[in-house]
Order: sequence, then C-alpha cells, then structure tokens
Amino acid sequence: MSRTKAREIALHLIYEMDFHELETEESILERLDKEECASIAGENELYAGQLSAQQTAYIVQVVQGVAAHRDELDKQIADNLKGWSLKRVTRISRAILRLALYEMDYVHDVPTGAAINEAVELAKAYDSEEAGKFVNGILGSLGRAERSKTAAVNAAAEATPGEAGEANDPAAGNADA
Repeated sequence: MSRTKAREIALHLIYEMDFHELETEESILERLDKEECASIAGENELYAGQLSAQQTAYIVQVVQGVAAHRDELDKQIADNLKGWSLKRVTRISRAILRLALYEMDYVHDVPTGAAINEAVELAKAYDSEEAGKFVNGILGSLGRAERSKTAAVNAAAEATPGEAGEANDPAAGNADA
C-alpha cells in the first residue's frame, strides 16, 4: 500500500475526529487494527491487506498532528476563505484541507505540490469535482503564501551578518527613520 493509500486512511480518521475523539496513538491504532481493517475491507478495499509499519507510523503522525494543530490549521484555512465561514465548508473538504495543510506545514518529505494534488484528488473522490477546484484554490493560495514566506526567510538567512545588522544600526548612522 502506497503513501497515497495511507493518506486516504488518515483522511477517514481525520474526518471521524469531527464526530468523536480520536487523538491518542492508542485510539488510532485500535482503528488500524488488523481485525478492524479486515471487517471494513468488505465495504472498502482500501482496508484490505496489511499496513506496513511505515504506513501505520505515517497515519498516526498525520492524524495526531492534525488533532494537535487543528485550531491553527482551521485559522489558516478560514483566513483564506473569501466570503465563506469554515462551518460552511463540507466536513469532508474540511478534513481534506486540514490533512493537506498539515502535510504542507509539518511533513517535510511531502512537497507542497504533491500535498495539493493528493488533496484535490481526494476532494474529487469523496466530495465533488467542484470541491476539487475549491480545495485547489485554497491550498494553492496557502502554498503561494508559504513559498513567499520561505523565500523571505531564505533571503534573510543569506544576507551577511554585517549587511543585516548595519541597516538598522543607529550607532553606524544607518537607522531607518
């Protein structure tokens, strides 16, 4: 099973969190239990087969991360909704946005473009074609903002200490007024 499949299972669990608590590693692992997955496999082939240790670790990391950062993620999403409230976004699209944004912000081996593309595909599969466009727009906006912030941080880091310090050093007579 690929990371794409692990991501999809993580989405199911993140969606489930809107209805009841599912934040501890133990509660997540219970849902990923071999017998639990086997009982669901008849309804959804995604759950057929054994999860690898890497896939299980990834699912636990992402689900716990979304739970831990939910308020922060929701604020970032809400700040990019133009004329919408977060409650107006379908639960599944909200879960998809949380998952993708968590990956963009905290899972450093997932490129922003990959997180966005996977989220769009999940939105199309679980919500609608229009939801895919909506998710793409929100995450694209957040991705551009993140790239701008990263570029600014990188540019500041590349400035030599003398250059960065002299611009605002009143003793050097270079204070910004």
